[in-house]
Amino acid sequence: MEVGKRSAMEHNTKSGKPLKMKVKFVDDEKDVVKATDALPLPLYLTNAVFFTLFFSVVYFLLTSWREKIRTNTPLHIIDLSEIVAIIAFVASFIYLLGFFGMDFVQSLILQPSNDIWAADDDEDIILKEDARKIPCGQAIDCSIPKMAPIASPKAVPKVAPKVFEEKAMIETPPPTEKDEEIIKAVVAGTIPSYSLESKLGDCKRAASIRREALQRVTGKSLEGLPLEGFDYESILGQCCEMPVGYITIPVGIAGPLMLDGTEFSVPMATTEGCLVASTNRGCKAINLSGGASSVLLKDGMTRAPVVRFNSAKRAAELKFYMEDPANYETISMVFNKSSRFGRLQTVKCAVAGKNLYMRFCCSTGDAMGMNMVSKGVQNVLDFLQNDFPDMDVIGISGNYCSDKKPAAVNWIEGRGKSVVCEAVIKGDIVTKVLKTNVAALVELNMLKNLTGSAMAGALGGFNAHASNIVSAVYLATGQDPAQNIESSHCITMMEAINDGKDLHVSVTMPSIEVGTVGGGTQLASQSACLNLLGVKGANREAPGSNARQLACVVAGSVLAGELSLMSAIAAGQLVKSHMKYNRSSKDVTTVASS
Repeated sequence: MEVGKRSAMEHNTKSGKPLKMKVKFVDDEKDVVKATDALPLPLYLTNAVFFTLFFSVVYFLLTSWREKIRTNTPLHIIDLSEIVAIIAFVASFIYLLGFFGMDFVQSLILQPSNDIWAADDDEDIILKEDARKIPCGQAIDCSIPKMAPIASPKAVPKVAPKVFEEKAMIETPPPTEKDEEIIKAVVAGTIPSYSLESKLGDCKRAASIRREALQRVTGKSLEGLPLEGFDYESILGQCCEMPVGYITIPVGIAGPLMLDGTEFSVPMATTEGCLVASTNRGCKAINLSGGASSVLLKDGMTRAPVVRFNSAKRAAELKFYMEDPANYETISMVFNKSSRFGRLQTVKCAVAGKNLYMRFCCSTGDAMGMNMVSKGVQNVLDFLQNDFPDMDVIGISGNYCSDKKPAAVNWIEGRGKSVVCEAVIKGDIVTKVLKTNVAALVELNMLKNLTGSAMAGALGGFNAHASNIVSAVYLATGQDPAQNIESSHCITMMEAINDGKDLHVSVTMPSIEVGTVGGGTQLASQSACLNLLGVKGANREAPGSNARQLACVVAGSVLAGELSLMSAIAAGQLVKSHMKYNRSSKDVTTVASS
């Protein structure tokens, strides 16, 4: 047992601190079995024998079990060699456990030395301490309140001493001793940055350590990027990987918007001045005129895989098969088996030489539905492989869907929710609230939104700024902001009615892609905005109705935004209003005096 004592003393010398171990040493005089008593050999030879025995039997057993699994042989049926191997495994394991001792391993965790990160095995030991009681992924705050914040540029001056301001270095506490070890390992590359959440079991601490390591590697400060006050556990595995902070975007409220007899206060997340104020004015004009109404024309998410054959004839044969009404019931049953809400609606095919593009469209309940329709498509592809074994699946998505790209197929066929929203604005409201007249609005809409867009070769962009409102509402409610591209397809129509006294205005939007469950809708801020609209989560009584209502609110908000911006342009107020809301008073004074 002198060996155990020497090891403890060496560890104590390296750490420079009192060693807090629960190792229980025994006197040589007592009747106990020591590690060196296992074999009549020197200690290093005994260790070598048992190490070799342990790993040999593990390898033998794993190889034997893999062969049984391959041949469908039950694992509990064992022969003599496996019995001997199991006995040898138990014996070697007991020896190794008795020699090293679990208390000694615990002492290493409690007092890690400076070179504890030298090997991957040691890395796992020290990180297990931080898994403690609450692993990330549970609906519990995984932060440790007593831990000092990690995001500190104070240590960065070793790399770039002039990068950070002195004030920032003073205000941000330095990393703890334990975190400093991990930060150095991340910087050195011995610990992957992406694995911190799983290894530490603490999402907030992982973000802090990753942030500090990033600052040291790049020599750039992240001082202005907030770290505190965010639930990093809520984004684990679903929203964002390798976080180092979060972005703050102000949320304004436009409305109330009277739509289909119900008032909605519309949340808009944006950094553009005038946008919320302009949309709010449009809501006011709509409300004073009796409100707007909306109609949902279509509801179906799409996915279009691309497959290849050896000839165009074979590609055409599959096209005819897929579009034959006699086969629809079978294809639909195969598609629908992976979801309670995903129900196949149509399949449209297009041939390009030997390649076939199949555009599946299905309902998706209250989810936006990309994953849902992709699962259904995979089911059908697996099924078709039996009757078309020469079919080569090139990709689950062949861009005939089309997702996150401007495409005529979405403008014509629709994708997601297709909505038309309209309102009749009284002539006196146009004059008093919008500060223009009906004739001016109709003429501007024809020359700007219709003719001007046609001259530009616009694809679904026959509007003033639908994308502005769509993006703001999407960010506030947790939608995929990249789908703003096709969701902003919109044609704005204006027409004088009632002998030219009143204005009929409408927006037609064929591809609004929204959901109220999944993705970013589950985050606290976005969930609160959905709750404000009364469409949070899934509707149990009428699945899909919350997402459809949200799509109608998006269209109604676009209607209000179009009405207000077009009025500002017609009245010559656009530049003046932007100078008021997009510039400080100092800038306005400077412009006015110039």
